[in-house]
Amino acid sequence: MYTDSTKAIADSLTTPHGQGASQGSDWILHHIMDGNYLDFSPIGKIYLPEIEVMGFNISITRHVVFLWLAAILLAFLLIKTARRYKKTNIPNRFTGAIEVLIYFVKDEIAKPSIGGGYEKFVPYLLTAFFFILFANFLGLVPFSATVTSNISVTATLAIATFSVTQWGGMRKNGVFGYFKGLIPHGIPVFLLPIMIVVEILGLFTKPFALAMRLFANMTAGHIVIYALIGLIFTMNTIAVAPVSVGMALAIYMLEILVAMLQAYIFTMLSAVFIGMAVHQDH
Repeated sequence: MYTDSTKAIADSLTTPHGQGASQGSDWILHHIMDGNYLDFSPIGKIYLPEIEVMGFNISITRHVVFLWLAAILLAFLLIKTARRYKKTNIPNRFTGAIEVLIYFVKDEIAKPSIGGGYEKFVPYLLTAFFFILFANFLGLVPFSATVTSNISVTATLAIATFSVTQWGGMRKNGVFGYFKGLIPHGIPVFLLPIMIVVEILGLFTKPFALAMRLFANMTAGHIVIYALIGLIFTMNTIAVAPVSVGMALAIYMLEILVAMLQAYIFTMLSAVFIGMAVHQDH
């Protein structure tokens, strides 16, 4: 994980006059939140250029850098896999692993969750799954940043799912038929105003839940790891180091599972929401 030097952590956690607690939390947030630098502590920091166009700040931040890196790695590896299959149908270990994941998303997520016509949505689901997976694993590399712990990134992914869901529902049922299908059959007339409001809110609460779930889970693990490491300096004794580091390592191993699980959950829920919009009569 990307961390400050031991001295910097110790200084922030042992500040006198009751200031240590607040600064102790500050150093954790410093690593979780975005910034205009790449942190290679204790070696140093590389500050990124600030860019402003027509009064809008479009500066490159470290989350943007690792967002691009995840996208580049994803494109490179999947294009390499596709070219391998064009040359020969015999996969190697890497392309075989990618193929397993592709068929998993296609046959175990898209097909049972969406049903008929699921093929149209497989490209989006594969893109979302692999991007989140790559971004999550990239965040576990030392000196990196977890872009899926940025609410702007998870919100953008959720908006993409929302857009695909609405497009799929309207394409299959028509614009009027889609919105008409949101209201359950047999509802009394006097309940229609309430149900219309509830269903419209439901359209937006689903992507909101997607964004918050991914954001919260990827942020929580990192906070716990930093907090466990910080116990060494908060208690000001090396005696707790074996327990603190051991527990932090256990949480780190759990983060590997969470990284895969969150990619699966986001893709699964996206497929479920798409299936509900496309097949409203089921």
